[in-house]
Amino acid sequence: MSSGFLSRTEIEGRGRGLVASQPLKAGQIVLRDSPIILYSTLPLINQSSLATTCNKYCANCFRTLSSSSTSVVPCPCCSHHHVFCTQNCLSAALASSHSPWVCQALSRLRDCPSLLLEQPVEHQVQARFLVAAYHLALVSPSQFQILLSLEGTPDATDTTTAQFLHSLISSLCPPPSPLLTYGIYPNASFFNHDCLPNACRFDYVDTAPDRNTDIIVRMIHDVPQGREICLSYFPVNENYASRQRRLMEDYGFTCHCDRCNVEANWSDHENDDDDLVQEEEEEEEEEEDDEGDELMDEDNHDQMVPCQGQGDTDFPHAYFFLRYMCDRENCWGTLAPLPPKDNGIPSNVMECNVCGNLKNDQVTNANGAEDELSVDD
Repeated sequence: MSSGFLSRTEIEGRGRGLVASQPLKAGQIVLRDSPIILYSTLPLINQSSLATTCNKYCANCFRTLSSSSTSVVPCPCCSHHHVFCTQNCLSAALASSHSPWVCQALSRLRDCPSLLLEQPVEHQVQARFLVAAYHLALVSPSQFQILLSLEGTPDATDTTTAQFLHSLISSLCPPPSPLLTYGIYPNASFFNHDCLPNACRFDYVDTAPDRNTDIIVRMIHDVPQGREICLSYFPVNENYASRQRRLMEDYGFTCHCDRCNVEANWSDHENDDDDLVQEEEEEEEEEEDDEGDELMDEDNHDQMVPCQGQGDTDFPHAYFFLRYMCDRENCWGTLAPLPPKDNGIPSNVMECNVCGNLKNDQVTNANGAEDELSVDD
């Protein structure tokens, strides 16, 4: 992929990635991407607690359906499983993602609960993906080739799952020829991860007037030409051990970004520090409180507060959390400026990519007061 803002390239040790083709400004929209596949994250065999969840979202555009809405339209073939916000959405789905074959295939899988009840929920969701991918191959071979091109290094260890899913899909009748939600975004798929990203993605499923399933990627701060543009694959507040475990389990790699290199040193010495403290406590129990103050509080460490006594040289990324992390309770979203104004002047209004909260761009000074940043900052 090559555009006016981003270029796709091979990056040593990281595979394919996207780099800035020109200097980029904070808040600048560098990508808007549409999905080639959309499918529900709900299991095929719904438990009683999930039985009504399917009817809370449009099965085509995935907007949240109001309980008072009178325009909701059920699928004529599987009305108890899929509903649509308007007749237009139903018509669009029947001609594309929810064709008669897809509807029949999903219904067939639901009608055979013995195949799925003993399987993990993720296998049921993977079956949804395979049905959607099979259908894409028939209705749009060119889009299916794009989907195949996104595949990374396959995991050859989980053969049991692959065999189960193959037998499950093989049991479905072949389609006639011709013929909260996951999406496969062919361009955004090339963004690599960084634990301190320089861009973040925004979704406007329930508010965008059209193309509401698109994702929009905006710059968090200015970036020079040639710099790789990275997203964080999860909230940035997670601690080092949690991030590394999640990246290995979900994505199959170990992160060596600048932040992780700094925090790895903390992790390397944590056990040594604990042993030292235990010895000191045994010798001088009366100093227990003082020694405890010298150690990092575990809860603070989880929220990325540096050890007591460590300065900015030991934790050079503290500014990111001060300026770019949403401060609303239990949000942990990332803030990015709104797009620059028509005259090119950067916006000083920051938007959270999780809760959508807007706030003026401010930092806290040494006295604890908040100073509004100038445009040049």
